[in-house]
Amino acid sequence: MDNLKLWERYKKYLCTCPDLGLMLDISRMNFSDGYLREMEPRMQKAFAEMADLEAGAVANPDENRMVGHYWLRDPALAPNEKITAEIEFTVRAIREFADNIHAGRITSPGGRRFTRLLVVGIGGSALGPQFVADALGSPADRLVPHFFDNTDPDGMDRVLNTIGVHLTETLTIVISKSGGTKETRNGMLEAKRAYEGAGLVFARHAVAVTGRDSELDRVAVAEGWLARFPMWDWVGGRTSETSAVGLLPAALQGVNIEALLDGARRCDTATRRPDTLTNPAALLALMWYHATDGRGMKDMVVLPYKDRLLLFSRYLQQLVMESLGKELDRDGNVVNQGIAVYGNKGSTDQHAYVQQLREGVLNFFVTFIEVLRDREGASMAVEPGATSGDYLSGFLQGTRRALYEKGRESVTITVDKLDPRTVGILIALYERAVGLYASLVNINAYHQPGVEAGKKAAGAVLQLQEAILRQLRQEKDRAMTAEEIAAAVGAPDEAETVFKVLLHAASNMDHGIAIQREENLWASRFQAKA
Repeated sequence: MDNLKLWERYKKYLCTCPDLGLMLDISRMNFSDGYLREMEPRMQKAFAEMADLEAGAVANPDENRMVGHYWLRDPALAPNEKITAEIEFTVRAIREFADNIHAGRITSPGGRRFTRLLVVGIGGSALGPQFVADALGSPADRLVPHFFDNTDPDGMDRVLNTIGVHLTETLTIVISKSGGTKETRNGMLEAKRAYEGAGLVFARHAVAVTGRDSELDRVAVAEGWLARFPMWDWVGGRTSETSAVGLLPAALQGVNIEALLDGARRCDTATRRPDTLTNPAALLALMWYHATDGRGMKDMVVLPYKDRLLLFSRYLQQLVMESLGKELDRDGNVVNQGIAVYGNKGSTDQHAYVQQLREGVLNFFVTFIEVLRDREGASMAVEPGATSGDYLSGFLQGTRRALYEKGRESVTITVDKLDPRTVGILIALYERAVGLYASLVNINAYHQPGVEAGKKAAGAVLQLQEAILRQLRQEKDRAMTAEEIAAAVGAPDEAETVFKVLLHAASNMDHGIAIQREENLWASRFQAKA
């Protein structure tokens, strides 16, 4: 297709949302002229299902729960006055708590103002807050954010080493809806040990974001933590950024959470309208359906041409893949749905994997994200008539063109600038697109049975480890192979798992396990140290 025809296609399909400062260009997706018309009945059904969701329909039948993240930025939409009041009260409480921290009305026990923030969470309790912190952070941050987002001991040591002597002025937020998430529990215990090792009382530095009367909630009450904020069962982790999960860390950092909520609310309003051609979330969902044949046949490569959006692809991995990656559809049929998401920032992509995108296996479509404003203030010319930002824009346009020339499809999202309101818009845009796409492919986007299966399997491994260590301590004088130990604990078919558990145990000081290595590593013998 020549450039003039592409220009005409661009004008025909460009979706402009001036109230949002956002444009969506779908012209480089090779759908037929009749595609949008053919999909319109299914799109209208998706709009109707989304309206039912926002009205309070049970959308997570596994747990008999509503799904109400849309109410978080417009509490008046909630299905009853109790939920409306709880949302409004929580936002006020977050704002007041952050103001008290910033003003020094709440301090560490020594009277020192808090200057650092340690967020302990995993998945939705960390990815959203991390994305927002990185996207909107600045030297003017009121509290500098740090994260425990895994149960990796070395990773936590690195964070604590970075905080260093500032631990005395570090506020810790522990985020877990159930309060029983093991990774978060482990991070909390590691943080508590660090505080106690520095002669500090953890409770005087600790805040909980959790479900009412959860295990974490009871700990916070019993130990007298500084504050507790709610996580409601109608908000999933991957859609929780506009709840206390995301708003509290952002407010403490110094982010304008009112602007973030306003952006999300404005985007909800724009993407709630059942006019497909002017609805950017609907068009995104339809492009996903077109690109993947409605069966996840291609991956989504997210390329934001803005350093501050580097973590957006990680955030979208959970939102998209946990929502859409389902074995069964809503009728119980095996469909194995999902869209894989990965990404890097431009123009780093030029020197990383654009070569494969342009000439390698065609198993993807691209989402470019463009931010028009380069920086606050003027930029220097790096050569006559061109700034660094001009080069960034040029690389985006060049990559988009180079990919299209080779039949690689892409959509481009353009925003005027990157600020709290725009971040709220992007979050809400993709939340809505995920919900609409799920309807198009007839799956439930709001449960995650695979995640629970993984947690159960991990729990079984830890139970087996307990039996293994007990067996070795009972027979201290005997060195045994993994097969012998598996038989001894009544799990002969778990010899591989036993071997992996023992190999890890012998590589660390914690359990007192020694290894006698053999040439065939699997034949090595393990023994409890005397």
